[in-house]
Amino acid sequence: MMERKTELVYEEYNDISELEAADAALLQQAREISKQAYAPYSKFQVGAAALLNNGKVVVGTNQENASYPVGTCAERVLLGTAANQFLHEPISAMAISYQGAKVLSDHPISPCGMCRQALSEYESRMKQPIRLILGGMEGHIYIIRTAADLLPFAFTSTELK
Repeated sequence: MMERKTELVYEEYNDISELEAADAALLQQAREISKQAYAPYSKFQVGAAALLNNGKVVVGTNQENASYPVGTCAERVLLGTAANQFLHEPISAMAISYQGAKVLSDHPISPCGMCRQALSEYESRMKQPIRLILGGMEGHIYIIRTAADLLPFAFTSTELK
């Protein structure tokens, strides 16, 4: 038997004022776009903003549905938009924020498992890591160097070969 260890290294900032200007601007865009989320059931609005290598910004919000499994997370809405509008353009950074009628938005949240898998696949497809900037409407912010760090045992295309 062998015991192995995996570890997540990330940066933590006290608030948006400590971020580099580009990261702060991206997080602010995620905060703003979260207001446009369609979340009539959970009242939990998530916004994502991504900076592409070409300098363009793409945004996405969560889209709920009365049939709960049909809803789509902000991250996957954004990835689909980026892939369709900018076919071969990698994402260099993605900021994710949230707000809600029933929750305090004062700490970072992480993408769900399905979004982690989608982010990992997008990184692999574009052959470039996506820096994640995670924060609520206020408070601490995490920066994770690559989305793949959130899913160390990802199911990848190599399993299908």
